[in-house]
Amino acid sequence: MAFETITVETRDHVGVVRLDRPEALNALNAALLGELATAIARFEDDAAIGAVVLTGSEKAFAAGADIKEMAERTYPQTLIDDFMAGTWLAASRARKPVIAAVSGYALGGGCELAMMCDIVLATESARFGLPEITLGVIPGAGGTQRLVRAVGKAKAMEMILSGRFMTAEEAERAGLVSRIVPDAELLDEAVKVGEKIASMSLPAVIHAKASVNRAFETSLEEGLLYERSVFYSLFATEDQKEGMAAFVEKRQARFRDR
Repeated sequence: MAFETITVETRDHVGVVRLDRPEALNALNAALLGELATAIARFEDDAAIGAVVLTGSEKAFAAGADIKEMAERTYPQTLIDDFMAGTWLAASRARKPVIAAVSGYALGGGCELAMMCDIVLATESARFGLPEITLGVIPGAGGTQRLVRAVGKAKAMEMILSGRFMTAEEAERAGLVSRIVPDAELLDEAVKVGEKIASMSLPAVIHAKASVNRAFETSLEEGLLYERSVFYSLFATEDQKEGMAAFVEKRQARFRDR
C-alpha cells in the first residue's frame, strides 16, 4: 500500500513513521490519521519490529488537527461519529513502545499525539501547546487528561485556558519531554532508543509498558497488584531463563521473545 500523507521505513528492528503534509505543517486530517493507524498496526503485527518511532519535519511534528476539515461539523455529527476516537487513538493503543521525535510545532492534536507516545524526545526548537481554547473548543483527544498527568494541574490549567505554548526546555523540566537532543541527531537518537528497547524481551517490554500505564489509571494498591502479577508471569518465559542465565554467566542475553 502506497501512503500519501506519511512515509514509512524500517531501520533494523525499529519502524519509523514520518508525518508528511508539509503544505499544512502536518495537520492531522482523516487521511493522515487513517494511514498512521494502518502503519502502526502493520508494525504491531511484524515480529521483527520491537519499537516504533513517530516524527514529523524540522518545522512541525504536527501543528494540530486539520481545522478546515473540522470547522463545519455539527454536534450531532461529532457525537454520533465519536469523532476523536477511532484512528485518533492508534498510537496510544499500540502494545509496542512508540517514541515521539519532536521538532518544531507540536500543537493541539499534534501535542496530544506526542503525549500518546511512551517516550518523547525533542529538539530545542520544539514548541508544545493546546491552543484549542482560541478556537472556541477544548482539547478532545486526551489533552486535558494527559497534560495534567504529565506536568501537573497548575501548568496544564494555564496552557489549556490561555493557549500558551511551552518551550522544549520547560517541557523537559515539567516532565512532558523525556530529554532534549540536538536537531541533527533527533531521528538517529530516537531510532537508537528504539533499537535498545527492541533488543529486550518483547513480552517483558509489553508488560513493563502496561504496568507503567496502569500507574496513571488505578490506585497505588491496584497498580502494585497488577505489577506483581505480570512480574510473576514472566517467570514462565524462556527469555527470563535466558536473561538471568546470561547475567550469571557474564554474557549478552539472546532473547527470543518467548
